[in-house]
Amino acid sequence: MADTRRRVKLYALNADRQWDDRGTGHVSSSYVERLKAMSLLVRAESDGSLLLESKIQQDTAYQKQQETLIVWSEGDNYDLALSFQEKAGCDEIWEKICQVQGKDPSVDITQDVVESEDEHLEEVGDGMPPVELPPCETQRLGEVASLVQSCLPSPVRRDKLATALEEQDYIRRLLPVFHTCEDLDYREGLYQLYDIFKGIFLLNKNALFDAMFAEDAILDVVGILEYEPGCPAGQRRRHRDYLRQVSRFREVIPLGNPELLAKIHQTYRVQYIQDVVLPTPSVFEENMLSTLSSFIFFNKADIVSMLQEDEKFLSELFAQLTDEATDDDKRRDLVLFLKEFCTFSQTLQPQCRESFFKTLSSLGILQALEITLGMEDVVIKTASIDILSYLVDYSPSMVREYAFQQSNVQDDDQLLINIIIEQMICDPDPDLGGAVQLSGILRLLLDPENMLSLDTKSEFLNFFYKHCMHVLIAPVLANTTGDAPSKETSQTAQLLSLIVELLSFCVEHHSYHIKNYVLHKDLLRRVLVLMRSKFTFLVLCALRFMRRIVGLKDEFYNRYIINGNLFGPVVDAFRQNNGRYNLLDSAVLELFEFIRVDDVKSLCLHVVERYGKVLDKVDYVQTFKSLRLRYEQHQERVRERGPSLEGSILRGAGGGGGGMPGAALGPAVVGAGALGAAARFRRDPRQLEEDEEMWFNEEEEEEEELEGPPGAVAPADSFSRRLDAEFDQLGKILDKKAQEREGKENVRTLNRSGSPVLNNSAGRRSPSNPAGPLSPTTVVEVKSPTGPLQQRKGGLVDYPDEDSDEEEEEEDDGSMTTGGLPSPKRARLSS
Repeated sequence: MADTRRRVKLYALNADRQWDDRGTGHVSSSYVERLKAMSLLVRAESDGSLLLESKIQQDTAYQKQQETLIVWSEGDNYDLALSFQEKAGCDEIWEKICQVQGKDPSVDITQDVVESEDEHLEEVGDGMPPVELPPCETQRLGEVASLVQSCLPSPVRRDKLATALEEQDYIRRLLPVFHTCEDLDYREGLYQLYDIFKGIFLLNKNALFDAMFAEDAILDVVGILEYEPGCPAGQRRRHRDYLRQVSRFREVIPLGNPELLAKIHQTYRVQYIQDVVLPTPSVFEENMLSTLSSFIFFNKADIVSMLQEDEKFLSELFAQLTDEATDDDKRRDLVLFLKEFCTFSQTLQPQCRESFFKTLSSLGILQALEITLGMEDVVIKTASIDILSYLVDYSPSMVREYAFQQSNVQDDDQLLINIIIEQMICDPDPDLGGAVQLSGILRLLLDPENMLSLDTKSEFLNFFYKHCMHVLIAPVLANTTGDAPSKETSQTAQLLSLIVELLSFCVEHHSYHIKNYVLHKDLLRRVLVLMRSKFTFLVLCALRFMRRIVGLKDEFYNRYIINGNLFGPVVDAFRQNNGRYNLLDSAVLELFEFIRVDDVKSLCLHVVERYGKVLDKVDYVQTFKSLRLRYEQHQERVRERGPSLEGSILRGAGGGGGGMPGAALGPAVVGAGALGAAARFRRDPRQLEEDEEMWFNEEEEEEEELEGPPGAVAPADSFSRRLDAEFDQLGKILDKKAQEREGKENVRTLNRSGSPVLNNSAGRRSPSNPAGPLSPTTVVEVKSPTGPLQQRKGGLVDYPDEDSDEEEEEEDDGSMTTGGLPSPKRARLSS
């Protein structure tokens, strides 16, 4: 049999009772040898691949809807639909289906869905004569209502009733009867009409919906549904008054398509009927209104498609939206329309939605949002946040790419990301509803899990920390200049909690970017000032930030915490809580329990030696007794290994605020014999040599000079200066060792001027920005093995975490450079 191809869209009903678009193609009916039966075949329009191969079953109920839809079920919970571009194509495929099943093509459903075998035998035996409808008269309304109710339990009788209503145009004939009853205030007749039309809705037939939702009938149907039996006359809801007077359609930009206008009006009214007018369906009735949901779904999809194809309309929309001459009232209407437009787009399937958002992006929706987000009108701002939320939820990469491209052409305060942050900070709502929504948007944009590649992740995060992070943390820095928060209001506390939660997210996901920022901005110390807030939720938020840092078990962070004595605010808050059984008490205990269970040695030694006398008094839990036991076990191991290692362990414990040897360099360099662990670069199994041990000894002497009283917190500037000195000294040590290993290292990479480059060397701060964080492009001076000073570019860490050990082994086996210079061993610093 020759295949007759027709253009269709294939839909499948998902678990949420929403139609998923499976693609556009051409349908045909043909005999499939493998299935030994006639089948429906749909091949993709784009590449000819097979989208559907469905055997036409003899007992499957196929249903034709809206003249261009064929719907059927395959299995218990797998519904399919074919939406035809042309009615002729639908009719032809429908005839093929009916021919296979031996049915009359004039019917809209090919099978009776039978609820039980007994009912099936009874109905087949009776022959099921057609339903006879009573005349449309006021006196016969009771008979009509009883007939409709009697047909609802039986699927076969429901179908025959729907056929009779459609063939006799019964719905339109009932509407004049309604007018008569309403004019006469005939309550019994109005109640009977309500029951009749409620039953018609439950018949779940698209042809009947077309009749009820026609432009000249829909308001009468709404009027009938106002007269719910049992509702007192004085409490009747006047839905027609609302639709006619209160709810008004605003055409912000003229729509030249009458069909589009009619569909917009119809969709709004049908949605109102479903959401407001119709009573809440029972469990048994819910599935009987699926066709009504499908009717609305397809209408919304049609509206979005028609608007998207009208390029003139959309261009005018965005032109007026970004025009400075547009007044606020007009701009408000434009933004609200755009929000509704985006809301409707949620009914589109992924392929169509992607095209939709690409269209909006090309027309300048993000440029428009930059303007509307900063406006003082609350309605405009709220709608703009909703629109931005739709964009970021669907395609964060699109927003991220736009924001990144802005860095080359605009000042920091004009960047979209900074506008979002500023609107979050300046949210006038006491409950910070908009700020909460904007913080969620920022979290999505900063989430590396939805970044497409490592290059994208690195580029965007470099951009964010260079141009935007200072704006985000500004409120934290402004409110933590002293020993306690400077501004203690509920709104400020909520804002600070949102910012600190974002910082916690960054610590967990951003590795070395946030690490540089925390270390060189002394950010943890400033956040811990919030531990003195009167708002417990803010105290807990600050504690969570520290818990995230400790949870990384990164010796860079650990050394920073030890040198800065940053457990002080935590212990103070714990003491002031005075053992009260609350969330703060549990959170602090969990922090110390983590240090004990995961055996974070440097922190364990520091906490016990610095705060042991205070914490040992806490006896209602075993946490601190167990922590001291862990400390004594470490000390015992040191004594067993000999007194030569004790000095190293004591330096790691930091009785005067010092940390583990080499901890300031993270896992890169750790003191020899410290806690029995092999000191190493992160991916270099070498143990410390004599020069490095001497460097640590010198460092310890400097620390002892800088330390204050036992309970004091180390000043931020002294710690920062010491950290820089450590980086410089380490660079000298690495260069000296590189000379000793000449002939054994990799080929040195040459920069454009011929100067050698040490890829992972730690950099100094830029002279122009002595307080700024180390960046991947910081220039540092390192002594060349050949004598003269060369400029080298290096960052704290400039390699992806995914670097493998095998790469390092390959470097170790490399040859000499063209200039005969060996490559110094790269210090792998943890990220």
